[in-house]
Amino acid sequence: MTATDKKRLPQVPESILKKRKQIAELKAKRLQEKLQSKKANKTKRVEIFKRAEQYVKEYRKAEKTGIRLARQARLHGNFYVPAEPKLAFVMRIRGINGVHPRVRKVLQLLRLRQINNGVFLRLNKATISMLRIAEPYIAWGYPNLKTVRELIYKRGFAKIDKRRIAIKDNKMIEEALGRVGLICIEDLIHEIFTVGPNFKQVSTFLWPFKLNTPNGGWRKKANHYVEGGDFGNREDKLNALLRKMV
Repeated sequence: MTATDKKRLPQVPESILKKRKQIAELKAKRLQEKLQSKKANKTKRVEIFKRAEQYVKEYRKAEKTGIRLARQARLHGNFYVPAEPKLAFVMRIRGINGVHPRVRKVLQLLRLRQINNGVFLRLNKATISMLRIAEPYIAWGYPNLKTVRELIYKRGFAKIDKRRIAIKDNKMIEEALGRVGLICIEDLIHEIFTVGPNFKQVSTFLWPFKLNTPNGGWRKKANHYVEGGDFGNREDKLNALLRKMV
């Protein structure tokens, strides 16, 4: 054997060379995808932030408009009557013993299958009729922005593939509701609070809220709220109750 043969490197099999090339290409592809994903996420974060700012301005403008109209009415010796509420939060407060089949069907349609379950509901003639039928078994009222936000942030779960999954990030929302232009949790809050055109999709996406029994317990479930009990329409007094249950 000559000296040149000793110095010659061992020949690498072609299969190993191909494998090395494939690994190098895969690494380059993954790096490129990572960079693209990072860039897309950055753009998305900017968009989410802009939307949140826009919603805050919208909420403040609506609040200031209401205050201004009330002051003008008071100045002229009149009364300011705000618009009829479009959003309600309904929760079940009683069990199934002795429930009439009609009432049971209404509770199923409202997705209130357990005690202390709650859902957001668009108020119209049909839903108000349903609430009247099931009134002895439910407590409901008109939630404000703070209540809607607390419920979704603290107790919000999504219905994905018929499973109850905690809302951990905006990606889940975008995958489920991106087709209707909703990409973040602030979009959910805005759509619910303003009862927007995609309210039904958002309401279906959210699993019924599971709440605690209020601190101090219920007063008397068999009596209406106006009689010192618990069931029925509480209007804006519902917000104080939900603070004890979230």
